[in-house]
Amino acid sequence: MTIGSTPPRYRISVDRDQCMLCERCITECPYGVFRRNGERIAVNSRQCTACHRCIAMCPRDAIDLEEQPVDYRSHPVWTRGTREAIYNQARTGRIILAGMGNAGDYPVIFDRLVLDACQVTNPSIDPLREPMELRTYLGKKPSRLEIRNIGGDDVELVTELTPNLQLETPMMIAHMSYGAISLNAQLSLARAAAAIGTFMGTGEGGLHQAIYPYQDRMIVQVASGRFGVDINYLERGAAIEIKIGQGAKPGLGGHLPGEKVCEDVSCTRMIPLGTDALSPSPHHDIYSIEDLKQLVRSLKEATEWKKPVFVKIAAVHNTAAIAAGIARSSADAVVVDGFRGGTGAAPRVFRDHVGIPIEAAIASADAKLRQQGIRNQVSLIASGGIRESADVAKAIALGADAVYIGTAALVAMGCRVCGTCYRGLCPWGIATQREDLTARLDPDVESEHVANLIHAWTLELSELMGAAGINSIESLRGNRDRLRGYLLDEGILKVLDVKPVGA
Repeated sequence: MTIGSTPPRYRISVDRDQCMLCERCITECPYGVFRRNGERIAVNSRQCTACHRCIAMCPRDAIDLEEQPVDYRSHPVWTRGTREAIYNQARTGRIILAGMGNAGDYPVIFDRLVLDACQVTNPSIDPLREPMELRTYLGKKPSRLEIRNIGGDDVELVTELTPNLQLETPMMIAHMSYGAISLNAQLSLARAAAAIGTFMGTGEGGLHQAIYPYQDRMIVQVASGRFGVDINYLERGAAIEIKIGQGAKPGLGGHLPGEKVCEDVSCTRMIPLGTDALSPSPHHDIYSIEDLKQLVRSLKEATEWKKPVFVKIAAVHNTAAIAAGIARSSADAVVVDGFRGGTGAAPRVFRDHVGIPIEAAIASADAKLRQQGIRNQVSLIASGGIRESADVAKAIALGADAVYIGTAALVAMGCRVCGTCYRGLCPWGIATQREDLTARLDPDVESEHVANLIHAWTLELSELMGAAGINSIESLRGNRDRLRGYLLDEGILKVLDVKPVGA
């Protein structure tokens, strides 16, 4: 007896009165949902991923989409997703892949935190009329400055400062590799970073020559597979990031399906054409903080100690202790990636069941570094699940120096978060290497959209700071008095070190 087919997740319908048979939907859909059948458009709804490309491009608004038109008998434990995962694995015997971040029904802690505002005796600040300082420096900070008088009113700085990255806004664009996303998508992000005065990550896919003009705004990544890593790559970045872990799949390495390894990706990553790029789970030269320190110092030595080195870890239960070890390894910043961090491809079971929220991880790491008196020795960067400017403000108030945004930047370019990035058929030209699809994304247009998003969030962040009576991003960092917890249990409030509303 066979398992049989499962109900379609979506139902696509075409209004025959509105449809003019232009076949635009057939051209636009890479999943094969539409075909011409005589004087009508036939639909195969089972192929639909809800990418909305057909709806967006239909000139007559003739296409409609309904989610879960037919469902299973409802059950609180045996949900639709649980049953279909079993059916799929019973047929194939394989690991189920998924894209984007954690899709589990977990509460979002950011949504249970509210920002405080000033009234009367401690008045708010008007950012339209008073200066707001959002410039951020990432890297080691000296515990004190020593100066000496060199005659008259002139002084000289004695303390030697280490290299820092200067950001005009405390937001950067997260690491998304060439391969996981298209070259046009990377170009859009790079141009936006340059225009707004921030930085973006290359991901673990090397650096394509087309990105060289923006190399001063790139943070190059060294992951366990060392794809695309050579001295030319290291020297071109403004900073270097060692990726130990990723929020969407803690404990695993990266995975780029072979379908997305075209000739250009193959050359940039230095891997064979059409092969899966599977980076190992661990770095095979790192099994202790001492080993990590050696790699950090080796990368600094290779680049003549001119570039800050970051270390990226996934948010897990002992994040705080790991961050403290990294701070003592000569690294300049710790990137903590929460379980809602996006990815191009991950085992579904890891994406939805491994890791912890960024809110708890960043708060505990900041607290541990302060307790040990080494907070100035390393910057903290929060990543994974940053959806709006309020999330940025709350992450910084919990202890982050800056944040990475990834999925939000893709959404700004048209991404519908359909979660099938690993298939390489993205109809918006983002998570694909098919030339006909990548051509749909115009870097001139989409770079402006991403820059507009970061600019708008920066304006909103200024407004939120002003309402809290704060005119400097440094005064917001770790300022938990500006936060209150609503409907959060006592244990979470203790981890966050935040008072409940009304307290």
